[in-house]
Amino acid sequence: MKGLMQRAKKGQTLVEYAMIIAFISIVAISVLIALGQQANATKYTIVQQLQEAQASH
Repeated sequence: MKGLMQRAKKGQTLVEYAMIIAFISIVAISVLIALGQQANATKYTIVQQLQEAQASH
């Protein structure tokens, strides 16, 4: 009985670690997507300003 309880607890711990890893992965992906969109918007602004500066000369 004691061995069965220990095995069940190990399985529970494994599931908890898997859930934590899944949560961290989702957060990391969300942050990377947000940063990518922000970087793309910044790049667009820089290109637009360079084109305007070139057109004015």
